[in-house]
Amino acid sequence: MAIEKGDFIKLKYTGKFSDGMVFDTTDEQLAKDNGIFNPRGVYGGDIIVVGSGQTIRGLDEDFVGKEPGYTGTLTVPPEKAFGRHNPALVETLSVTKLADQFKGKNPYPGMPVEVNGKRGVIAQIIGRRVRVDFNHALAGKEVEYDYTIEEKIEDPLTKVKGLIALYTGFNDIEAEITDNLIRIVTPIELSFNQRWLVTKVNIANELIDRLGIPNLEYVEKHPYVPPEMDAEDIVEVPAEESSEATESEE
Repeated sequence: MAIEKGDFIKLKYTGKFSDGMVFDTTDEQLAKDNGIFNPRGVYGGDIIVVGSGQTIRGLDEDFVGKEPGYTGTLTVPPEKAFGRHNPALVETLSVTKLADQFKGKNPYPGMPVEVNGKRGVIAQIIGRRVRVDFNHALAGKEVEYDYTIEEKIEDPLTKVKGLIALYTGFNDIEAEITDNLIRIVTPIELSFNQRWLVTKVNIANELIDRLGIPNLEYVEKHPYVPPEMDAEDIVEVPAEESSEATESEE
């Protein structure tokens, strides 16, 4: 059956530039070979919802009408990839304003910075001022994708775990589903993840909507860690006292 908007699919892909340079892939070995391996990344294929904007627009649109098992190559123009480069998103700022981010290093082109919650990179240094580009790093570039739609996902639990993995990078999240409830057990590490705090409501809404289950709850898992006993808390009993205690007990 052909893929439609709203379907969950498992997708393998490799994104590259016209010169063949790979910038993104679900293939772990290929990522290592091209120097883009992320130890916190999830490899082996992503589970996404078609039409939900979980990948670039040109690729997302191309899935519709394809059959599970389809393999192909697609060239995507900037406006349907990472957007055209917008000059309005390039700002000139004082080095002093960014000094706390340099941590004693001299600023250099390509250095990542953050200003008022916006992430960008230094594009140019002019005396005591820097030009910061807040466009996406791949804005203005035509890209090419080799991709395979491995399967259309039907199992609700696989859909839940796949979507959580896509957003968090955790591919072994515990979850269970009943007719009325999706319960997701989240590891304590996610409690300190700012992106999770922002996206967990969106994930919940999407899963409730897509699976038609009315309720979802997140359960934080805090594993018991036995306290370590400090050396000063350990009282050694002298041999003589120990002997006396034994004799008195007798």
